[in-house]
Amino acid sequence: MTTATTHLTELREIVSEVLELEPDELTDTGDFVEEYEADSLRAIEILARIEKQYDCEIPQAELPQMRNLKAVYEVVAAHAGWED
Repeated sequence: MTTATTHLTELREIVSEVLELEPDELTDTGDFVEEYEADSLRAIEILARIEKQYDCEIPQAELPQMRNLKAVYEVVAAHAGWED
């Protein structure tokens, strides 16, 4: 498994837990608000868990871009310094 795949799997676990879904129910492009009924509190919880897991700081201004798993990965990769 590549590092990118590992990171995506870990992010899927975090997001699915916060959204109270099974990991396989969460698609890479499914909109958190429209498809999974997430609200702003859940978005902040996702952000906090990611920051803790990866010991990085992500500005709350990034939250609107973090609408699906693929976008979350891209934002986290940029702030955590992932080069995979």
